[in-house]
Amino acid sequence: MDLGANAVSYWYADDEDPEPRRLLEALRAFRRADEAMRLRVSRDMDMNLTDLRALQHVIAREWGEEPATPRSLATSLGISTASTTKLLDRLCASGHLERQPHANDRRSVVVLASPKAHAEVRERLTRMHERMLEAARAVPAHCKPAVRDFLLAMAAQMEQGDDDAARTVVVDHDGAPEPRASHRQRP
Repeated sequence: MDLGANAVSYWYADDEDPEPRRLLEALRAFRRADEAMRLRVSRDMDMNLTDLRALQHVIAREWGEEPATPRSLATSLGISTASTTKLLDRLCASGHLERQPHANDRRSVVVLASPKAHAEVRERLTRMHERMLEAARAVPAHCKPAVRDFLLAMAAQMEQGDDDAARTVVVDHDGAPEPRASHRQRP
């Protein structure tokens, strides 16, 4: 994909320094590729994007200290409890998820990815994750903190939403956001 000097950008006009625009255009190219990849994976696994996000949440929680629950799933996906129940019914019926009694709360259940789901995810994503890791390793060591900080700052900006009190978030070298006031950028 050519993101050269002749790239036209409605959103990121900066006549004095084209490099910030090029960074943002590269980020948009990455986001489009990421979205296309998620669509391919969800189609290959015969599920919709919300189902795939649910599976991702459950697998991530399996690696963490707190297991996934229907409530954590509903919160993560931003859907109602009724929708979560339907989603869980669908993914349990397809063999991707399993419900088990919660160890500490007998009124609740935990949600786990099935061995089938883990195998499908590994089959579809392992090679791509290896290539992504190779690309990350290829970034010069002295640039890695700046790349990480840039990506974290972009994530923080996107999480803020669009309001009149927009703030620029600067990420320190430990990866922690440090908000500071700034002027509002045009879209």
